[in-house]
Order: sequence, then C-alpha cells, then structure tokens
Amino acid sequence: MTSLTVSGRVAQVLSSYLSDVFGVMGNGNVYFLDAAEKLGLRFSPVRHEGAAIAAADAYYRTSGRLAAGTTTYGPGYTNALTALAEAVQAQIPVVLVTGDAPSSGARPQDVDQAAIAAGLGAATFTVTRDAAGVITQQAVEYALTKRTAVVIAIPYDLAALEAADEELPAPPAAKVTDDVDGGLVQVARLLAGAKRPLILAGRGAHLAGAGPELRELADRLGALTAGTALALNLLQGEGYLGVAGGFGTDAAAGLMGEADVVLVAGASLSPFTMRFGHLLGPDSTVIQIDTALQPTHPRVDTFVSADVKSAAGRILRMLDGPASPNASRAEAWRAEARKRLDEGPGHQAGSAETPDGRLDPRSLATALDAVLPERRTVVQDGGHFVGWAPMYWRIPRPQDLVMVGTAYQAIGLGLASAVGAARAVEDGRTLVLASGDGGFLMGLSDLESLIGAARSAVVVIYNDAAYGAEIHQYGSQGLTEKPMLIPEVDFSGIARALGAESAIIRSLADLSALKDWIDAGANGTFVADCRITSSVRAPWLSEWMRASQAAKAAVAG
Repeated sequence: MTSLTVSGRVAQVLSSYLSDVFGVMGNGNVYFLDAAEKLGLRFSPVRHEGAAIAAADAYYRTSGRLAAGTTTYGPGYTNALTALAEAVQAQIPVVLVTGDAPSSGARPQDVDQAAIAAGLGAATFTVTRDAAGVITQQAVEYALTKRTAVVIAIPYDLAALEAADEELPAPPAAKVTDDVDGGLVQVARLLAGAKRPLILAGRGAHLAGAGPELRELADRLGALTAGTALALNLLQGEGYLGVAGGFGTDAAAGLMGEADVVLVAGASLSPFTMRFGHLLGPDSTVIQIDTALQPTHPRVDTFVSADVKSAAGRILRMLDGPASPNASRAEAWRAEARKRLDEGPGHQAGSAETPDGRLDPRSLATALDAVLPERRTVVQDGGHFVGWAPMYWRIPRPQDLVMVGTAYQAIGLGLASAVGAARAVEDGRTLVLASGDGGFLMGLSDLESLIGAARSAVVVIYNDAAYGAEIHQYGSQGLTEKPMLIPEVDFSGIARALGAESAIIRSLADLSALKDWIDAGANGTFVADCRITSSVRAPWLSEWMRASQAAKAAVAG
C-alpha cells in the first residue's frame, strides 16, 4: 500500500466497500473527509450530525449498499446517537466514522464514546497507526455479517500521522446458513398437508432475495400470502392479502386467522405484526424459517435456522411429484379469499368534512396516491400518521418503503433519512417523504440537505399542529393537551426560502399545484404542507391502545 495517513488508510479501506459518505465536518473527521474526497468517495453534507447515520441507514435500506456517516468527536458524536440506536435496533449495517480522544489520554472535554456506543449495542473499533486498515476492515465485516451499526474511532492525535504499511487479509467468505438437521423435511410435510396454508414474508425474506421461491411455493400449495410492512408486495400475486398487522384490512386479517399452517419466512413476528396476539388462530401450526438461531415468538411450533431463499428452494424440490391431496382444497381457499376480500371492508375512505374543517388524512392519502408518480420510493418518519403510506399508497417494491424510527420508537429522522434515500434512488424514481409536523421540526435543518441532494423529491407534511399520537393516547384520557400542541408552522414558506417549490394544501383541490409540478417534470423538491385534522385516530393506534389497556387491566387484576 502507498504511504497514507491513518485517516487516509481508513478512507482507503472503506472505499473498497462503499461509495457514499454523509456527515458534518469537524476537527475530528476533517482529515478523513479530505482523504475520502481524494479517493473519489461521494460526500453528501448534512446540517446536523444526527442526520449523518440516519442518511447512511436509509441509503442501505433503499439500495442494499453500505454507506458511512461521519461526525467529529464529542458533541458531534453524541448528536448522532439516536440515529445510531435506530440502526442497531433495526439491524441495519452502517458505519459511523468519528474522531475520538487522543491515544495519549482523554482531554477534559472528552467523553467515553466507546462506552456510550456499547450502551446502545454498537461495537467500537478504534484504529491505531500500525493497524488502521485491518481494524477498519474488521469493523466493516462485523457490520455486514452481524447486520448492525459499528463505530470506527480515529484518535485525534493519530488522524494526520503516517500509517504503517499493511497487508490486508482477504475478506472472509460469506457463510450461508442452511438446514442441517432435517428440519425442512418436517416443514415440507406440514405444508403439503395444509388445507388453508399461509406464507407470511418479512424483511429477512426480501434481503435474502427469496421472493421468487416463496411465490412459486405459494402457487404450488395454493397458499395465501402476506407481508410485513417491511416486505410489502414481495409476494404480490394470486392469493396476496397485503400487509399483516395493524396496517392491514380486517378482511385480510380474518383470512389470516383461519390459516391452519402458517410459514413465516424471515419475519420476527413483532407484537404489531401479530396484532398483539390476535392475527393467527389458536389452532394454527406456525413454522418459522429465519437466520436467527432460535424462534422469535412463542407461537412458533417448528423453527428452522436457515437462509430463507435456500430453504424455500429445497422445500420446492421436496414437493416435486404428484400434487398434494389437499391442493384442490387450497385452491378453493384462494377462491374464497378473493371473494371475501372483494366483498369485505377495505380501509376507510375518509370523509369530505371534519369537525375542525381540516383535511381528513385518509382521504388526503387516497388523493395523494393518485397524484404521486408511480415510480416512487417512500421514506416514512415515525408518528401517528405512520400507517397512511403503507395503507393507502401503492408501494412498488419492498425497498420502496423505508420506515424509519419504528425500531427505536423515534420521530424526527425522516428528513435525514430522505437525504440518504435520495442519493440511493435510481431509474428516475421520485423520493417521497411522509412526515408529521413535530418530527419535521426536529429535523428541519436538513430540509436544505434534501433540496441539495434530491433530483426529484416530494415532501408530504401531515400538519395537524400537534403531536398527534400523544393527543390521541393521552389527551383522550383527559390529560392536559397544552404540551402536545404546536403553533401552526408555515412549512411552505420555509421551503420556498430554501429553494423548493411548495404549496399549502387545505383542500384536495389544492393538490393541483403538486400535480402541475409533477406534470412539468418533477424536478427538484416540492413540499406539500397538508393541514390535516387531529380528530381522526389511526386504526393501528386504536388497536395498540386497546392492547395496552388490556395489559394494564391484567396486571391490576
């Protein structure tokens, strides 16, 4: 290797894994950014350090490619902690390159950054002069194999010093987990005997590229299919019921509850997906195939630790031959499902009038779906409005719905995440960010970052002048709403000041401004400041509130 500084060696090794870096320059990372630019890495500046990791996280969720965030030490590092925790909780491989205390000892202003990261579940790899490249490689491989966030720390006194020459080992070959104990034989037997089979796919199935095999398996069995919100439309086709959990329809949930054998592929079966214990029938047999080492839910009867794509392929080979004696019953199951979905209630359409005269978010979401470009990638911030996109908008592919903040229960990461997704989208897709007014205000500094990064972006702000989830959860209990309210902000005016096109949307007819912008080429960024009512409670939140109340009652009893 040629002579490089310690920061340069870190950048050099990273350049073999990734092409994009997001962050804010400071004393602790200025030498790294200098080296990264010389190596041709694309640096997208953000305006708050909290956006550095959020953008890199969303870049990965959108493209499947690794990216890095970077901050200076101390306050720059601590500003990034919420996004770092979200990446850890969501199992997103991402790298945070940051400055750190000098190797000779901490200064009065330094904090124990490695201990802080450990508290969040993120490992820290502190580079040295002798092994900057090897340690960087170890960090990246750890992030990729463990599916988590890592921190690469560059001590301040080493950043500009010459690094030692190193010979990097070849990256370890990827290990493919496969069924080794015959568990798939039992799975194939259970599926072949099913009269009302259901295949439920999660993000793990999407990441494994298992969609084609699972769809073929469903067709072979006559199974119904569904997906979690993070695997939306992966198994779309004959027998597809849509999303499982609180964003799904009651008609679809009723059918899922009647399945006698359920194959859960790459999904963790969170309480939300399971509708807090009510999604699957009490007598259904639940099979889970996942790269985890053990079942992730007590309802699982048969568990196989395996790569989902490989496992589905093997099950298909096991089912080769005469059709299952229950195949005709399963096909009848599909026909019944089609009829009941067509006749059953879908998502509520919303109303034209509300008590306060503001927009019903359901009718707004439906109208937006008709206006937004079909080729879209949606970034969804956390908040009360979180279900409107997966419930009412067409999401072309699983990677076209990036739901941030849900793993760590955070709001305010949407704008930062939109920056990363905007850098990752290809093929002329339009980036669509859905945010609430509270979360948008938290990340407001990075509206300028998005405007600079996006070729084509639409920002939809569900502006109810409040923290909506709190209004519905606690205001409804009689708690004071004063801290839950936000003075109404003119986001449209702010957007125009920063260089975006914008409009205040008070009626569905006002969406004509957005439609005209899209018809003109959808170039740049358009901010739709949508004034919605706080009188409509999302069904998923009602379900969550009922489950919480039942849990409290059980404890009290």
